[in-house]
Amino acid sequence: MVQFAEQNSTAGLRALHLNVSRAMAQGLLLAFSPAEGPAVISSAEEGTAGTIRLPSGAFPAPSSQAVRVVVTVLNIQQLAMFQEDKQMGKVLDDTVVGIVVGNGDVSELQDPVQLTFAYQQLPHNVTPLCVFWEPSKGQAGGWSSHGCVTQPKDKETVCTCDHLSFFTLLLNPSLDGSTAQTLVAVANAGCGVAVAFSIFTFAFYIFLRCSYKQLRSEDTLRINLGLHMNLVSSLLLLNLAFLLSSGLSSRAPPGLCSALGGLTHYCLLCCFTWTALEGCHLYLLFVKVLGTYIHHYLLKLCIVGWGFPVLVVGVAGAIGSYGKHSIGTVDNQTIIDLCVAHACRIWAALLPWGGVPIDVWGAELLEALQLFLSRCWINSEHLLVHYITNCGYFGLIFLFNTIIFGVVAWKNCHLWRSGVMQGHCKAWKVVLAAMGLFCLLGATWALSFLSYGSSSMPMLVLAAILNSLQGVFIFVWLVVLYYPRAEETSSSLSHIVRNDRTMAVSQG
Repeated sequence: MVQFAEQNSTAGLRALHLNVSRAMAQGLLLAFSPAEGPAVISSAEEGTAGTIRLPSGAFPAPSSQAVRVVVTVLNIQQLAMFQEDKQMGKVLDDTVVGIVVGNGDVSELQDPVQLTFAYQQLPHNVTPLCVFWEPSKGQAGGWSSHGCVTQPKDKETVCTCDHLSFFTLLLNPSLDGSTAQTLVAVANAGCGVAVAFSIFTFAFYIFLRCSYKQLRSEDTLRINLGLHMNLVSSLLLLNLAFLLSSGLSSRAPPGLCSALGGLTHYCLLCCFTWTALEGCHLYLLFVKVLGTYIHHYLLKLCIVGWGFPVLVVGVAGAIGSYGKHSIGTVDNQTIIDLCVAHACRIWAALLPWGGVPIDVWGAELLEALQLFLSRCWINSEHLLVHYITNCGYFGLIFLFNTIIFGVVAWKNCHLWRSGVMQGHCKAWKVVLAAMGLFCLLGATWALSFLSYGSSSMPMLVLAAILNSLQGVFIFVWLVVLYYPRAEETSSSLSHIVRNDRTMAVSQG
């Protein structure tokens, strides 16, 4: 029985201090609300607000002394407490309930403590998750669901936990199974479209080489097309590696899985590297115009574009970075890690920039993605390799390419205003060329940085579609600019360069 009760309240904090008999055969029932705080109730009053049912096992063994029980209801927004780094979910009503019994730690309860969080209606597309504050998680603590079971209902969610702590109901952005299957379908269809148009681009390139002598004699055009074809090759290999991994990952032995993971990583790095080389080539072509002749220029680009990723993958493979990567556990929470070839374009928001508890997505999504998630990639023990070689590497490349694109756009505007380009290039071709260059420089990949969690689902789908169509963009771009009158293509790049050289010499 309760021998003494005292309530205290300050801004953002309401506390209830109880002296409870150790012989609590039926346990203790309390109610709580953000406005009124905690209070002892009888079973007949249950359901009027959030409730706490403390089992008799939460109290020490019976003796003549009473035990001290402290129940607190905190508004974490007012108190600026319990703030987790990179927290994706929202705390229900900004309310945290703390329960302390006696002076010791109460855990491993056979009969768990039960908390019921009441509400009128949850926001659309959120999943409630019962969590408690784990001080040892991360650098400053974080929310954990270990030892707690979530039972959502229409007007309330029941949390049963095997220990006492500070509890809350975390509202995480949800992703249903149908949406997950849609994203998987987009990934697979996108790979097929990208492979098809990469092949079309190669066929168009061979047609141009065989039909127009100018493409064989004009160094600028030959190098430009050669550079674009290497980028298309890297995209083709990337999508083929993804399709190969899709078919073999689920049944591949460890050795083959490591090889598939290394191959996929190599193709991804090649794609990023050739994107960077496109930016470097634009710099030499438009910015540093004079004195830029490099002997065996395209060959040297190929050595860098295809050779540098070999070194990175070789070092990563030497430390055992590749292997099976499927749904795993970190700190007793299951997470999704998806940045596998083409899947990286769709799911880049899920873990490459942060972690997502699987409780967020639910069993329906888990079933929809179980096969899709099982990939041969960088294993969980070497995620630092992923962050450095993929996220960090592409971040630097995109920053560099964005600066180069800005300089090139400014320079073209200057040439347009000076009248150099007006007689040779139509305005729509200039706009198309700019859009094509932006695509070549990796703009579609950068959409992944604008996505974080499933709450940014429209951005995820947009990134998936645009990356899937990157091969289509390049194919259309080349066809429009280089066909049917290939003799005029020199005006798009080489003519500008020649005029720029002339202007630079005359100004010097």
